[in-house]
Amino acid sequence: MGKLKVTTTKLQDVKIIEPAVFGDQRGFFTETYSDRDFKMAGIDYDFIQDNQSLSADAGVLRGLHFQRGKAAQTKLIRVVSGAVLDLIVDVRAGSPTYKQWEGYIISASNHRQLLVPKGFAHGFVTLTANVNFLYKCDNYYDAAADGGFSFKTPELGLHWPIDFDQAITSVKDANQPTFAEFEQNNPFVYGEI
Repeated sequence: MGKLKVTTTKLQDVKIIEPAVFGDQRGFFTETYSDRDFKMAGIDYDFIQDNQSLSADAGVLRGLHFQRGKAAQTKLIRVVSGAVLDLIVDVRAGSPTYKQWEGYIISASNHRQLLVPKGFAHGFVTLTANVNFLYKCDNYYDAAADGGFSFKTPELGLHWPIDFDQAITSVKDANQPTFAEFEQNNPFVYGEI
């Protein structure tokens, strides 16, 4: 039915996907995922798990997270209500874009999806209240492989549109190691994930 607009980003292997949206006075229709269309666009992953989070307030900051080793995940992200600034960092040692980051506005109104490959740390801050954030994964969640580093790590010069004193975050995220601490035992090597 619909065709995809796929845009490459400055980050190696990261893509923005925009499905066709058909609207009229009643609202809209969009095919958010078609394995066939994604494969025709060169996006060939076996997504096996869907996740959803609800953030009740603007200013909720989640991240920066990843899964290590064999549990590493490629994610296909979208937002069905509200808006976020989604921020990802390439943590694959040896990658042409290692330690580089980008932020993307993903919202219910722009219908964009973000493909985040294995070896990227991922987080977001809600720009509105009542954000329903959905993502497909090509691997199952494994609590033992869960990892992350601080969203306020100074080494990378990340730009979040929020005062950290005002951010609503989990105890876990507030106490993540710095990027320098993570880098001492970085489990990701470009080309080996």
